Amino acid sequence: MKRPSALILRAIATAFLLLYPVEEGQSQGILSALPQAAKAPPDNPFSSEKAALGKLLFWDPILSGNKDVACASCHHPRFGYADNRDLSIGVNGVGLGEDRRFASPNEIPFVRRNSQTLLNVAFNGIDKAGLYDPAAAPMFWDMRAVSLEAQALEPIKAFEEMRGDAYEEGEALDSVVARLNAIPEYRLLFAKAFGAANPITAGNLGKALAAFERTLLANNSPFDRYMRGDPTAMTPAQIAGMQRFESTGCTNCHNGPMFSDYKPHVLGVPDNDKREESDTGIKGMPYAFRTASLRNLAFTAPYMQSGAFQTLAEVVRFYRRSPRNPNVGRRDVDPLVRQLRRPGRAANELIEFLGALNDESFDKTIPTKVPSGLSIGGRIQ
Repeated sequence: MKRPSALILRAIATAFLLLYPVEEGQSQGILSALPQAAKAPPDNPFSSEKAALGKLLFWDPILSGNKDVACASCHHPRFGYADNRDLSIGVNGVGLGEDRRFASPNEIPFVRRNSQTLLNVAFNGIDKAGLYDPAAAPMFWDMRAVSLEAQALEPIKAFEEMRGDAYEEGEALDSVVARLNAIPEYRLLFAKAFGAANPITAGNLGKALAAFERTLLANNSPFDRYMRGDPTAMTPAQIAGMQRFESTGCTNCHNGPMFSDYKPHVLGVPDNDKREESDTGIKGMPYAFRTASLRNLAFTAPYMQSGAFQTLAEVVRFYRRSPRNPNVGRRDVDPLVRQLRRPGRAANELIEFLGALNDESFDKTIPTKVPSGLSIGGRIQ
């Protein structure tokens, strides 16, 4: 029996959506389109002044201890606001992406985990019904911070990420605030964004960075357009892959508009041997990590918290043979993972569908200068 042609499959999809149209923002069970705008928490309403300030801060190495690392060093638009490395190099790093290396001499370790993309991070915590609270959004692989405002300050305090040995962790934010206060342009920009009375504080620093990060949206992928009612937005292969994605059990954990349940799960992903100690994940839950979003994977390899897999094909093969971490027994693996129907020859269909979750229309612009006068993005050239 011949398989239906692509033209026939597309016609069937069109007819189905004409009979049963998808209303914008309507959840289709376990998978749905992203909202077309992001919410901000009540104590940090969005303003263009805040976002513009946050963008300058994001690219300014003045936030790092040795003034050589910016947020953009590990979250660069060239790599979908990730960094194209298995483990990031922060302090004492030179170069960008896979070409980034430690300067010599060096005593700084690699960053502990793979750098997650900031694209659509404004929607972290969104559930299958499209509901979320930006003030309670889970951040990081181990969910140790909630809200973008809180997350934005943590790398500034982390030794291997941005702080280095310039000052102690407890002094990091006060030191950075003092530096910003010494720069007239930042005093003016903070006053415009937050008011004239003592505007440069650690809290406002986090709010400005968060306001910018909420502008990093990639929410118009072929999948989003298809779910909003355009039957031609996805190819027949991608539609078949979506059906396979559901039938194999991937949606046990990868569900909702962000394709994440925002819960911790034990998978047994291999550790990265660039770090001497094993990464045991969430405190009290050995080797558990938050479900990663599957959006924009075309821009953000390598994958998993240790950066263990370079390609999506490797990720799919892992689920056929997990666990691969000697510290994780098969019975330790999350039951939802054990219930997966092994994809086998369907791997290509799954990968086709994941391609429909990419949207490259996100902001890729880079400031021409930053108020500190330092190198834009740190030592990334």
